[in-house]
Amino acid sequence: MERLLANCRQRVGNTPMIGIESLSSDKVKVWAKLEWHQIGNSVKARAAFHIMQRAWSEGELQGRTLLDASSGNTAIAYAAIGRVLQIPVHICIPSNASEKRKQVLRSLGASLHWTSEMEGTDGAQAVAQEIQARYPEKYFYADQYGNPSNQEAHVLTTSREIWQQRDGRISHFVAGLGTTGTFTGTTRGLKDLGAQFQAIALQPDSPLHIMEGWKHLETAKVPSIFDPSQVDATASISSESVMDMIRFIARKEGLLLSPSAAANLVGAQELAHTLEEGDIVTVLADDISKYDEVLKMIQL
Repeated sequence: MERLLANCRQRVGNTPMIGIESLSSDKVKVWAKLEWHQIGNSVKARAAFHIMQRAWSEGELQGRTLLDASSGNTAIAYAAIGRVLQIPVHICIPSNASEKRKQVLRSLGASLHWTSEMEGTDGAQAVAQEIQARYPEKYFYADQYGNPSNQEAHVLTTSREIWQQRDGRISHFVAGLGTTGTFTGTTRGLKDLGAQFQAIALQPDSPLHIMEGWKHLETAKVPSIFDPSQVDATASISSESVMDMIRFIARKEGLLLSPSAAANLVGAQELAHTLEEGDIVTVLADDISKYDEVLKMIQL
């Protein structure tokens, strides 16, 4: 197993950071990490690997199936890593997940339990908890929304990569809130490294939105790993502005982004307009490759 874990570890993190020139000016720069350059093709590889590695080291996964709730990217990361580690994966996922995600998960061998599309990931979590309570000897409930290893992954990897790639030069960190692991862990990790910056938390402007994985915290169950003390300011992002950003970045930067990635750039752009100088850093969770429905909507 140590050899397999080492294999996975090499494929998690160490993602490139680029400057987004079309959103930058002479004195205000926007920088972004391209998080789809790792196993499972999204930022969720970081949390999924750290959760699974910790669970294995503590004897929680031996002879059991990993169980969790996910709207897509974490499920895919679990499934991909599970294939490498030879650990079975069972996912509770809202039934309105895209056909592309269903195909990817089935191709990676995950077993799927469809949950109410109206209840979203909150409902999927409740179902996963019921399954684990009924069959505790069969399942390890990973609980990405409450597992400290989620944010710890970003303390140990994302924040350190940003610190090194920017040589400590960062004035603002901008990220959306879903499980809140990326925002909370990266912010805490950067502060531990001595960075002096403002942390801006983003969320959708309404409960109905296109940002896969994001939560409208006023109407959703707040993840227990969320630490509001890490938030210096918040901003709300509209679905309309996200679609506009997807088209803009495709034209100007040659990148086809997912809605959540584009939403982070909307937040970075809006912040940049208020600054005289600064270095804004964000993460682009994934690209558009799992979002056929969005790709059909954009016309360049």
